[in-house]
Amino acid sequence: MATMESLIGLVNRIQRACTVLGDYGGEGMSLWEALPTVAVVGGQSSGKSSVLESVVGRDFLPRGSGIVTRRPLVLQLHKTDGGQSEYAEFLHAPRKRLSDFAAVRKEIQDETDRITGKSKQISNIPIHLSIYSPNVVNLTLIDLPGLTKVAVEGQQETIVEDIENMVRSYVEKPNCIILAISPANQDIATSDAIKLAREVDPSGERTFGVLTKLDLMDKGTNALDVLEGRAYRLQHPWVGIVNRSQADINKNVDMIAARRKEHEYFETSPEYGHLAHKMGSVYLAKLLSKHLETVIRQRIPSIIALINKTIDELNAELDRIGRPIAVDSGAQLYTILEMCRAFDRVFKEHLEGGRPGGDRIYGVFDHQLPAALKKLPFDRHLSLKNVQKVVSEADGYQPHLIAPEQGYRRLIDGSISYFKGPAEASVDAVHFILKELVRKSIAETEELKRFPTLQSDIAAAATESLEKFRDESRKTILRLVDMESSYLTVEFFRKLHLEPEKTSNPSGPNMDRYSDNHFRRIGANVNAYINMVCDTLKNSIPKAVVYCQVREAKRSLLNQFYAHVGRREKKQLGAMLDEDPALMERRSTIAKRLELYKSARDEIDSVAWK
Repeated sequence: MATMESLIGLVNRIQRACTVLGDYGGEGMSLWEALPTVAVVGGQSSGKSSVLESVVGRDFLPRGSGIVTRRPLVLQLHKTDGGQSEYAEFLHAPRKRLSDFAAVRKEIQDETDRITGKSKQISNIPIHLSIYSPNVVNLTLIDLPGLTKVAVEGQQETIVEDIENMVRSYVEKPNCIILAISPANQDIATSDAIKLAREVDPSGERTFGVLTKLDLMDKGTNALDVLEGRAYRLQHPWVGIVNRSQADINKNVDMIAARRKEHEYFETSPEYGHLAHKMGSVYLAKLLSKHLETVIRQRIPSIIALINKTIDELNAELDRIGRPIAVDSGAQLYTILEMCRAFDRVFKEHLEGGRPGGDRIYGVFDHQLPAALKKLPFDRHLSLKNVQKVVSEADGYQPHLIAPEQGYRRLIDGSISYFKGPAEASVDAVHFILKELVRKSIAETEELKRFPTLQSDIAAAATESLEKFRDESRKTILRLVDMESSYLTVEFFRKLHLEPEKTSNPSGPNMDRYSDNHFRRIGANVNAYINMVCDTLKNSIPKAVVYCQVREAKRSLLNQFYAHVGRREKKQLGAMLDEDPALMERRSTIAKRLELYKSARDEIDSVAWK
């Protein structure tokens, strides 16, 4: 079983590590807040500082009027063997041992001013002070700013609320033991410390009551109702304290002598003599140390569970944002290729239906292309007037003898040329969709988020490839349209020739050759042929676009990029893996937290706490 020293020392070491890494509670769940602590709470002039100095046996805290404690002071007491000299160490000044406790007081003041300035403002960043002495018990106390009711000159109007919020942020945590300091020469009902403790710990199971200034009560009065739990009952016993008088402080009376004087006071007091064995700063320190050790032992299983859960979460987060990259060129090239493959997987999922977006390409073929084909101006091009004009111009000075073949060809060529617009628009629409899918795929590739430069390089390479695919696709669909003009389907016109003209004059087949009906017939025949071509292109254009753009994007979107990357030098590869500074900072923060939790787990494993 672990000793009291090892358990409290364990928490001390974890607390110091938390502070170094910026985890000192106050915002959400943290390791600091999971650790059992003893928070010293009291109003200004309640004797809080004197209680702490009595427990330590040294005069070391700053004194003065107004708010003296402006930052939490984590006071870690370590009992040493008798005969060893006393000394103090600050976490912010490691390996600097201070045996002069007046220097300790000055260092507390200077370190407070370093964060808050010379103003009278407060800060929640704690100061860690470790004191090694044969005159202390193993104990950790957190001295908090004294509760006040009025802001003094030089303080913000919110200082009263700010202090209460800071103190509350500590004492409302279920792992916090509350040491509520109240002066005996004031009504306990008005005690700031008891009032706050009652709010956050109504059952009183986490609160230890300390009554100071018993020797300053009016003659004929005593505090037995409080000390014996009749005035305000707690689940732990009240402890009375007799601090040094102001005269003793002015005379620099030794704290060890003050302890003896306190003990004599209770031993010889007619009111408190029967409670003398449960009174005084020495008894209070032992009581708190024993209780803190018990609470630590009870809380360790839940602390271990929190540590293990957080380690898993931090490792998962590191995996998500990516771990640090090796500096050799081979590893850098491998990382770049892995990033590209990850992007390529996401891009293909968009095209093949695993993610949204690819369906928009089908929308181009199923809606946009047919709608555009319907809007083509064939009615105008094949109007009676235009058919007459084209046929006449094609005949020249010699009118056609049987059928106006040149007129037919000119009308068909002119009509087919209209298909180029919708065909090219389909190519551009699919190109735009593919570019959007590239952009979305880059944004959705988790592995790429940490490399903004590589994102830009991949986007540029993919866009360059898509433009080549688009150019090839445009050439292909224009060839399809041109092919329809270069060779007409003769069978279509042979069937027309075999059909009798329903509107012709049987007695004179050549009589209506230049009549309106004749030209209407020509326009209708051309229109029928163009409809057949339209149906053909409506099917062949999507095939060509998919073959030249979508298929190639799936197969070789980054092929050129791979070739270029393979020829780059180490410095160029490193530049491509230049990370977002915010992400680097986040990874560093996560790594530090992970280090903290792993070291805490190792610390707990090193102590036989069961």
